[in-house]
Amino acid sequence: MVKIGNIELEDFPLLLAPMEDVSDPPFRALCKEQGADLVYTEFISSEGLIRDATKSLMKLDIYEKERPVGIQIFGAELDSMLQAVDIVEKSNPDIIDINYGCPVKKVVCKGAGSGILKDIPLMIKLTEAIVKRTNLPVTVKTRLGWDENTIKIVEVAERLQDVGVQAISIHGRTRVQMYKGEADWKTIAEVKNNPRMHIPVFGNGDVDSPEKAMEMRDNFGLDGAMIGRASIGYPWFFKEVKHYFATGEHLPLPTMEERVRVAKRHLEMAICWKGEHLGVFETRRHYTNYFKGIPHFKEYRQRLVTTDTAVEVFSILDEIGHVFVNAAFV
Repeated sequence: MVKIGNIELEDFPLLLAPMEDVSDPPFRALCKEQGADLVYTEFISSEGLIRDATKSLMKLDIYEKERPVGIQIFGAELDSMLQAVDIVEKSNPDIIDINYGCPVKKVVCKGAGSGILKDIPLMIKLTEAIVKRTNLPVTVKTRLGWDENTIKIVEVAERLQDVGVQAISIHGRTRVQMYKGEADWKTIAEVKNNPRMHIPVFGNGDVDSPEKAMEMRDNFGLDGAMIGRASIGYPWFFKEVKHYFATGEHLPLPTMEERVRVAKRHLEMAICWKGEHLGVFETRRHYTNYFKGIPHFKEYRQRLVTTDTAVEVFSILDEIGHVFVNAAFV
């Protein structure tokens, strides 16, 4: 059993990563149904929260069926982060997570996300203040370091633990790497193997198959895996990993009927939550993976990602279900 504060998770839990414009309530619900043990919201700007920015406030929406759920915030200003914690607490999440890993320039240039990896003392100061501000468990998501010459994650993780962090998720790349090259799980394992560490250490980056998840568990000894890109448009990934752990065998791929059904339900929930325009637009990024591996699908994919009305998208999904009803995935 893995514990984050008083939250109990099964051995080697699978976490849904916080992904901008992806990890919203509809998608989190689908991933939870398919076996995700802990889900995180999209990252939320502390500055946006304290200024009542509509987009930031919407991201605070959480639902009972997705618990346990963590709300992730980012920022580099102490007062703003503390005010954001007060606002987040009102949504009653199970966890508050701090983003010290986002590599996007517009975040980094403000010293937030992985930008704070250039100022470890500030990272520790912010974290300690947030831990003292709330009674909720505080977790952190970060990267190995700013670049290959500043990888001090073993020391940094220990210092974060010492100021009260209850778990840490580490993406196995530096900020300079962005998403290029292979994730370095060996260095994450060094954090886990530090005899002074006693909080859960979760690995993130390149877990794109059940075999990779098993490797992270068995060869690197980490406490769990945070799943990001492999789940986009494919919430079944969590169930497939757990089945593989239990049996050593792969689950059959979802049928076309199942893919169409879930894609339609995803779109329905997205429209209900965000309205038709945003619901249609933001669900587009999932369609490639919902229907990945179908020969001669290019025309339909193009239509799915260029159609602007819900009625038309549902019609295309129905057409796909009829045309490709016996399609074999390759």
